[in-house]
Amino acid sequence: MHTPVLSDRVVALLAPALGAPGAVVVDATVGLAGHASALLATCPDVHLVGLDRDPQALGESRARLAAEGDRVTLVHAVYDQLPAVLDTLGLTQVHGVLFDLGVSSLQLDSDERGFSYSRDAPLDMRMDPTRGSTAADVLNTYGVDELARVLRDYGEERFARRIASAVVAERAREPFTSSARLVDLVRRAIPAATRRTGGNPAKRTFQALRIEVNGELAALAQALPAALDALAVGGRLVVLAYHSLEDRMVKRALAARVRLDVPPDLPVIPPEAVPTMRWLTRGGEVPSPDEVAANPRAAAAKLRGVERTSRGAA
Repeated sequence: MHTPVLSDRVVALLAPALGAPGAVVVDATVGLAGHASALLATCPDVHLVGLDRDPQALGESRARLAAEGDRVTLVHAVYDQLPAVLDTLGLTQVHGVLFDLGVSSLQLDSDERGFSYSRDAPLDMRMDPTRGSTAADVLNTYGVDELARVLRDYGEERFARRIASAVVAERAREPFTSSARLVDLVRRAIPAATRRTGGNPAKRTFQALRIEVNGELAALAQALPAALDALAVGGRLVVLAYHSLEDRMVKRALAARVRLDVPPDLPVIPPEAVPTMRWLTRGGEVPSPDEVAANPRAAAAKLRGVERTSRGAA
């Protein structure tokens, strides 16, 4: 059974905006519908629009939410397509948006998808397995400089160039196809002293490849402003992020809407400088020790949320 992260807190933050008839909430990463189910159960008048790029996840969600009938609309889309999805549905604004970022339990637990470094599997890592390049394609075609950039920028890997050089040398012997071979290469490329701390040394490489394959940060950079723009006054947005790159991007995007961006001694605040959002959370909220013990995948989660207070200057 899929266990959604910080589900009670997510519902508590979003529910105050979803009580009126006709309220719409967007679950931009519906996955296995854990958060969606909780929102629908708590908010009887809400209509949920669920997006996911993974056709398998959408199928699971459709089955789980079948009893909700026309209260649910599910769409095969990446979250940066939110404006087009809302336009197609004839929605000019929504009352809640949830992003539960990163790789899903379904993807991690499906060996054939290749997301996990703990089991040998094909190096795929596509969240939508029907399109795009795989992790194997990246490993077998990128040059040393390009591959090092991916590992450094998306995995925050200190030994990015050493790993990239080892990959390029090794693939000349035989192209990469399996995760176990990559894990072994990373372990050998990293200094022994580093291997003894910080968990599996391949985790940063796998994170970097997954982000590159799925264009996650580029999609998020477009999706966050679009979601904030779509909120009605009183509408709320909540984001769960699982690594520092995502969380920093989320924090910056939300802070830009909350912050009063004028000199402190300015006698009159111009209307266009007045913030249109307020914080619902104090910093990045994290799961309790009890939740982490029950669901270890929640350990890295940070939750942030905002509420729209005005439309801003015309």
